Amino acid sequence: MVQNAQKWYEMMSIKPSTSPMKPYSRLSVAPMMDWTDRHCRYFHRLLTRQTLLYTEMVNAGGILYGGTERHLRFNAEEHPVALQLGGNEPDKLAQAARLGQQWGYDEINLNCGCPSDRVQRGAFGASLMKAPQLVADCVKAMKDVVSVPVTVKHRIGIDKVEDYGFVRDFIGTVAEAGCTVFIVHARNAWLQGLSPKENRDIPPLRYEVVHRLKAEFPEFTIAINGGIQTDEVVLEQLDHLDGVMIGREAYHNPWWLARWDQLYYGGAPCPLTREEVEVAMVEYMEREAAQHGTPWPHIARHMLGLRHGLPGARIWRQVWSNHLLKDRPAREVHALAMDTYGTFAYGQSAEAETASSARQE
Repeated sequence: MVQNAQKWYEMMSIKPSTSPMKPYSRLSVAPMMDWTDRHCRYFHRLLTRQTLLYTEMVNAGGILYGGTERHLRFNAEEHPVALQLGGNEPDKLAQAARLGQQWGYDEINLNCGCPSDRVQRGAFGASLMKAPQLVADCVKAMKDVVSVPVTVKHRIGIDKVEDYGFVRDFIGTVAEAGCTVFIVHARNAWLQGLSPKENRDIPPLRYEVVHRLKAEFPEFTIAINGGIQTDEVVLEQLDHLDGVMIGREAYHNPWWLARWDQLYYGGAPCPLTREEVEVAMVEYMEREAAQHGTPWPHIARHMLGLRHGLPGARIWRQVWSNHLLKDRPAREVHALAMDTYGTFAYGQSAEAETASSARQE
C-alpha cells in the first residue's frame, strides 16, 4: 500500500464504540439504497476520518432470516459507522439492533423516511410517520437491548400536507421513548404518484421547518438532510442545527469529502492524492477478491466520481466501467485507466501549449 495510505489507516484504527457518541457527528453521508454498501463506505473512509457513515437501509427481517453476516459484515476501517434498519415490528427491530451492536456498529438508526412502493407495502419507511406511537415502541424496544445510540431519520411530512404540527408531534411522541437524535430530510414524502427518485427532487425543500424544530426542541440533536451540495450551504445549516447529512453529492463528487475533516472538525485534510486513493482501492479490490470472491466492478463503481470535474475524467471513468474488462485483474484495469487518463491529460497540455504559442506569435 502507498505509504500515506498506510499511515492513514494506522490513524483510523478505531475500536467499536461501547457508549453513545458525543457530540453527534457534524457531517454524515446519508444511507442510500444500492450505493452505501461496505465497499462504498471503505472508499469514503479513505477520504474522511471523522464523518459518520451509514449503511444502506437493511430490513430487520433480512438480518434475522436472510443471512446475518451478509447484511452486517463491514470493514473495521469504517468506524464511526451506523446501521440503518427498516421495519415496523418492535421485537424484530430489537433483535436486529442487538445483532448490529454485537457486530460493532456505533449507532442504530430507524428509517422513517423512505417512500418506495416496496417499503410502503411492508408498512415501514415514511409510512411509519403516520404511526408515531408505533415508532416510539420500536425505538424503546431497541434502546432496551443496546447501549449505542438509537436514532431516527424521517421526513418533515407525508403527501402534500404541509402541517408543522404533524412533524412536531411526531418528534415529541418518539422522544418520549428516549430518542434524542433526529435526522430530518427537509422534504415531504409523497406516498402516491412519485417514484423514490422523484421524491428526492419534486417535493419542495423547506429548511425553515427543520430550523423551527430545533428552536422548539433545543435539548435534542437535530441534523438536516436534503439537497445540500456546497460548503456554503453546509456552514449556513450548521449555524442553525447540530449536523448535516449529505446524500447524492457525496456519492457523485466524493473528493469533496477530502476537505471535511479540516473544514468541519478542525483536523487535518485527507493526506492522500486522488492517485493514492485509487491505488488503495485497487489493493482493497484485490483483498476482497482473494478473501470473499468479490468481483472488482462491484467495488469500482463507487469511485467513478473520484475525478469529477477534472479534464479526462470521463475517459478514465469509461475504462473502469467497461464491462469488456471485467474479467481482467483490477490492477491491469487500473494501469489502463491511468495510461488512458495520462495520455489524454498530456494531449490537453500539448494543445494548450500550442495555442499559447500561436497567440504569442
